[in-house]
Amino acid sequence: MLPCLNKKLFGVECLGCGIQRSVALIFQGEFMAAFKMYPAIYTLILLFIYLGFNNFYKIRYANKILVFLLVLNFAIIVGNYILKLTNQY
Repeated sequence: MLPCLNKKLFGVECLGCGIQRSVALIFQGEFMAAFKMYPAIYTLILLFIYLGFNNFYKIRYANKILVFLLVLNFAIIVGNYILKLTNQY
């Protein structure tokens, strides 16, 4: 696993800390552990599947769906980051 440069330099986790371990846990079949490690993992997978699917098939209201998925992922990632920061101290 690659170490988090932000955590090594500044001692604080970044917004993406845990995603690499979460993906590894999914490949091992540990789905709940992957969610606990990085809660946005499943919505990110959904976003990437949607982006790939949208390249081949034109979907009605594609921009609205994309904006919804982006906002949802942003909210989960930032919310999880804030919870991590407040629970550390």
